[in-house]
Order: sequence, then C-alpha cells, then structure tokens
Amino acid sequence: MRVVAVSQRVDVLGERGETRDALDQRLVNFLLAGGFLPVPVPNTLCRPAYDSAATADALHEWLGNLAPQAIVLSGGNDLGEQPMRDMTEGRLLDHAQANQLPVLGLCRGMQMIAHWAGVHLKPVSGHVCTRHQLSGRIVAEVNSYHRFALAGCPEDFEVLARSEDGEIEAIRHCTMPWEGWMWHPEREQFFAAHDVAGLKALLGE
Repeated sequence: MRVVAVSQRVDVLGERGETRDALDQRLVNFLLAGGFLPVPVPNTLCRPAYDSAATADALHEWLGNLAPQAIVLSGGNDLGEQPMRDMTEGRLLDHAQANQLPVLGLCRGMQMIAHWAGVHLKPVSGHVCTRHQLSGRIVAEVNSYHRFALAGCPEDFEVLARSEDGEIEAIRHCTMPWEGWMWHPEREQFFAAHDVAGLKALLGE
C-alpha cells in the first residue's frame, strides 16, 4: 500500500482543557478503499522549539522518516482559525512541491492549496449542507459543506468543475499531480465510483 500523509483538523475541547488533532474515520475508510495507507500528520510538529534547535524542524524530520508517497489535506477549520494547522499544511505543500508528490485537497484542503498559490477566498452562500450538480471536466452530483469559495483560479491551475452558480468546485495543477475538490467524498453513504477512480488516478495505484 502507498503511504499517504493526511492533515488533521484541530478541535478545542474547553470543558476538558484539551486541544486535539482529529481525523474523520470515514476519510480513513475512503483512502483505504482506494488502496492507500493513511497516516495522520500531527499539527504540533510545527510548534516553535524552546529547548533546542534540533526540535525546531520536527515536521521535516517526521516527513523524512515516514517518506509519504502522497499527501491529502483534509477538511474542517476555516483558514486562519488554527494557525498551527495552516502552517503545517503550508509546509506539507512545500514538501510535496519539492518532492513532486501527488496532493489531494478536500474542501478546506482545496482552499489551502489556493491560498498557498496566492488566491484569496470569498464568502459564499447556498453551499452548506446541500448538493451540487457539477459541470466541466467533472460531471457529477456532490455534497457541499463550505462557507467560502475561491475568488479565482490559481496561477498554473485549471478549473475542473463548477457548481450551478458558477463557483469553482475542483481544480488541478497544470504540471504537478495536485487536485482540489470542494466536496467531501468520505461523507457519502456509499463512496462514489467517480471519487474512488479520481483518487486512484491522482495518487497512483
């Protein structure tokens, strides 16, 4: 199985005084269905070191030891809500670019790819807890759970799909094996064949 590094959302549990990294078990199952072995990425590896310079780049060391063959940026948390997660995912994209690794960004993950590439987000209505019929290179019905959309297509990317109201729902880099999907394939009752096929085609079998 190809090893896939998967970013995690950050949940703050005030009543317990805990800040937790979390990964939807359905996303793990989706990646397993595609034939991949998901490994969650701890967000605290980017925490500044206070005791020694050796621990300042723990994420770099972690990636070097794990040697993932692809990266998935998961959903959850708006950009700017959890700076440590933003930093972690930015570093993951830097690593993927330097090593020519496939990347799939889901919902917030696609927003992070666009942000990394210099594109702003904009508020959007009618995209929370609904479904969209996509048009373009990808024609399918998908779920939708986001409050922000891309203000434009990032440079060196192409639009793969739009929703009925013209918002960008999927992008692909023109030269690197990177894609972003604004839907959550893992939240379908049964994984859609087009999502599993797209996952395999992008990350490699």
